[in-house]
Amino acid sequence: MTLFNNRLANNPVSKNAALLAIFALLCTGFVAVVNSLTVDTIAEQQRKHLASVLDQLVPHKMQDDNLSQRCTLVTSPELGSDAPLSAYLIERDNTLLAIAIEAIAPDGYNGEIKLILAVDEHNTLLGVRTLSHQETPGLGDKIELRKSPWVLNFAGKVFSQDDKSWKVKKDGGQFDQFTGATITPRAYIKAIARALSFVEQHRQSLIKNHNPCGGVQ
Repeated sequence: MTLFNNRLANNPVSKNAALLAIFALLCTGFVAVVNSLTVDTIAEQQRKHLASVLDQLVPHKMQDDNLSQRCTLVTSPELGSDAPLSAYLIERDNTLLAIAIEAIAPDGYNGEIKLILAVDEHNTLLGVRTLSHQETPGLGDKIELRKSPWVLNFAGKVFSQDDKSWKVKKDGGQFDQFTGATITPRAYIKAIARALSFVEQHRQSLIKNHNPCGGVQ
């Protein structure tokens, strides 16, 4: 050990490399500790955010003390992803009132956009909210409610497979695009239409699905 220490003392390069290695190990350990301490907090914040979003999507006239939800995992390319996404069955006294389902717009301007929408038993869209995105600030980020009321335009719209108007106005549809940004709203509306089509075609299988999110019914 003495010989090793003497070599380090006589070799500045080796000494610096050893110090860097020790520093890297300490940093890795610190990050691991911080992550273990915050993972539960992050998960709790995500649950609270989701509960807030679902509360926004389900009209208050539907809400009462007997309102409950069941979460089920769904895997379908129609929803824009090969990974499982969550669908929430909004019920009152075991009667289905609405289905809220996550979807991905894979063709956003800067990558994937994750959203969630709620639709009632008549295939009327109750609302849409953005869960995550990386769109350009000041342009594509208008899909966030805190940046623009644009997403509120979808509430109350009725979807059908034959309706060709689920596009931006630039493409002959009924929805406004953003000034200077068409790619983002185009991808967003396409994802909504695909998700609504999926719910319309698979409503009964969603209700009967037994693949709970995180083991929670």
